[in-house]
Amino acid sequence: MYYVGLDVHSGRSSLEILDADGKCFKRMDVHGSWTDLEKKVSELPGPMALCYEASCGYGHLYDRLSRFAQRVVVAHPGQLHLIYRSKRKNDRVDASKLAKLLYLDMVPQVHVPNVDVRSWRAMIEFRQKLMARRTMAKNQVRALLRGRGIKSPRNLWYGPGLAWLKALGELDGVAALQRDMLLEELSELNSKVKRVEKELAKFADRHPAVTLLMTIPGVGLRTAESFAAYVDDISRFARSHQLGVYFGLVPCQDASAAKNRLGHITCDGPSTVRKLLCESAWQAIRHSPTIKGWFERISGADPDRRKIAITAVARKLAVVMGAMMRSGETWRENK
Repeated sequence: MYYVGLDVHSGRSSLEILDADGKCFKRMDVHGSWTDLEKKVSELPGPMALCYEASCGYGHLYDRLSRFAQRVVVAHPGQLHLIYRSKRKNDRVDASKLAKLLYLDMVPQVHVPNVDVRSWRAMIEFRQKLMARRTMAKNQVRALLRGRGIKSPRNLWYGPGLAWLKALGELDGVAALQRDMLLEELSELNSKVKRVEKELAKFADRHPAVTLLMTIPGVGLRTAESFAAYVDDISRFARSHQLGVYFGLVPCQDASAAKNRLGHITCDGPSTVRKLLCESAWQAIRHSPTIKGWFERISGADPDRRKIAITAVARKLAVVMGAMMRSGETWRENK
């Protein structure tokens, strides 16, 4: 068995190959695209195991290299830095480190979902970007009105409010042009969001976990689909409590002897799911006495602890959702 460490870039990659005894067999640089890298890997002696760091497009590269290697391992960049820190860093050194960690079977691996799940995740993130652009356009319209001292109706983006905005005659030529162009952008973004959500519905229909998670009060389609897409295979988590760590909803910790310092949440993992879980937590405390009880127990009627409490509720929701995916049971309200 040969052990190959790859330091992959878009236009240049470095390789180091170790033999079965862990000694350097060959080093090389590949100048060119991933197609050139794939061709070079296909010419390497086998059987072999490959290792590279996760970066943009790591799933696509995983599929391509899996055709030639007996085993492909994708390393977690953050955890890899903690294991193998060095003041000397270049492409060849990085490739050498990866090869050695692969030989020692000490690579901190990341989960590589299949093509279907990767497409699902990409569509979820694309929708979030469209929503951010739409929010930005709405804020620009509100700033335009506020800059002219114009008070807008409460429901500005629906029915009479939108008709009022289109017919507003208090804006001069430049401001009216800005308003018209922003409304056109909003209309276009609304259309795009609907197209994306139509495509997302196809993914959700193929995954029964989405319907299961929506039985939780306050958890809607967007939260359920994002959670299911990023968890993918619940069996890869030994315990449901690990989901709080995965989504970065646990506090930073610095413990030594009798001292235990807890800080802000780690914010590791997919930020989209973390955001949606917090949004669902606010809705859940309004619709579920059980979840409201979690919130009140942590906040203790202290307004300054509301954000801490809602983050804790979001973490609890992640744990409960993981347990539901594992057992297949629907939400049960405590009585």
